[in-house]
Amino acid sequence: MGLMAVVLTACSGMNLFGPPKIKEEPIVPAQTLYQGALDDMDRQYYQTAITKLEKLERQHPRDPLTEKGKLMQVYANYRIGRFDEAILASDRYLALYPSSSEVPYVLWLKGTAYFAQIKDITRDQQLSRDAIDTYNLLINNYPRSEHAVDARDKLLVAYDQLAGKEMSVGRYYQGNGQYAAAINRFREVVERWQTSTHIEEALYRLTETYLLLGLTTEAKSAAAVLGHNYPASDWYKRAFELLGKQGLAPELNSGSWLAGVRA
Repeated sequence: MGLMAVVLTACSGMNLFGPPKIKEEPIVPAQTLYQGALDDMDRQYYQTAITKLEKLERQHPRDPLTEKGKLMQVYANYRIGRFDEAILASDRYLALYPSSSEVPYVLWLKGTAYFAQIKDITRDQQLSRDAIDTYNLLINNYPRSEHAVDARDKLLVAYDQLAGKEMSVGRYYQGNGQYAAAINRFREVVERWQTSTHIEEALYRLTETYLLLGLTTEAKSAAAVLGHNYPASDWYKRAFELLGKQGLAPELNSGSWLAGVRA
């Protein structure tokens, strides 16, 4: 009798009717979810809109409105500063709808999500590189898109970030007597980022560093390129005076790598 009681007790703790039923999500019409998300976005309730759009995607994966919903997810995440989510949403959209007329816009949103996260030049610049790659993809494949125009403007800023990073590292090397390493950084700016705001200083720093190494021919060439392209620059004035202290003057050596930089 005692054994029977133990068995009954054990059984009473078991669910004799199988696992508990999962509460089913009520199916909402696709149009209702989509319109509700639009209304939420009009009121700038972006998180609520995203929830509706995710439900639209989950409940109606083959409905034509789902494509529009995926596009809106990119935009909504971007608007509330969820940039990583916006980038992921853009990648999903591009993978599913590579021929869509909205691809230029999605590429712009993706590039701008990277761009919005760019930090100051003392930080790692991978985000700048990602923004540049995305904007270039947009510009090269859709050059006539209205979004390509804005991408070109933002590219200049992203380039400036990368050039600024190179300058920061170059100045550090120069200050620590690592002149060859410094020259490599300044040269990178001159060769790759000629549209940046750092180009004038880079040419001056090359003049300065070449002189520190006793490479007067290269120093004179760097100053000559600086003077030719930016004759009114304060950096050129400083380079001219620096050379003058050693009895030298700007002069471009045709055999120098700098000859290809001269405009």
